[in-house]
Amino acid sequence: MGKEIERKFLINASAWLAIQKPVGKLLRQGYILTDPNKTIRVRIADHTGWLTIKGISVGASRLEYEYEIPLAEAKELLDNFSEAELEKIRYEITYKGKLWEVDVFAGYNNGLVVAEIELLSEDEQFEIPEWVAEEVTHDKKYYNSNLTKHPFKDWA
Repeated sequence: MGKEIERKFLINASAWLAIQKPVGKLLRQGYILTDPNKTIRVRIADHTGWLTIKGISVGASRLEYEYEIPLAEAKELLDNFSEAELEKIRYEITYKGKLWEVDVFAGYNNGLVVAEIELLSEDEQFEIPEWVAEEVTHDKKYYNSNLTKHPFKDWA
C-alpha cells in the first residue's frame, strides 16, 4: 500500500524571486478521473511518463500509487483520455534536509506558485524556508485536479 503525506503552501513572491533556483522541469499532467474520492493522473516530466492513482485526503495523508510508464503511452493517454490538463514548471529545492517541490503554474493557472513537502508522518517537524508563506494543505481549490476545472485565472 502506498501512502502520501504532503503539506502544501503558497509562496512569498518577492522572496521566491530573490533566491537562487535550480533548473526546473516542465510537467504536463492530465486527469482521467477527478472524483472527490479519487483521481487518476497521467504526467509527463522531461522524457518520462507516470500514471498516478490517489485516494481521498484525510488530513495531510492519502493513498497514492505511482507507476512509471512509457513516454509514448503517457502522451497517448493524455491526448485521448484526459478530461483536463495543466502545465507547470517544477523546481526541487532541498532546505534543511527536506525536499521542497515548488510548482510555478502556466496557462490558465499562470501566476500561481505552490510549494509542497512530503513527510514521513503528519506530525513530523520541519523548518519552513523564508520564501514559503501561508499553508493551504486543506484548501481543495489548490489541488491540481481542481485547478484543471477551476483555474487560478477565474478566481476573484
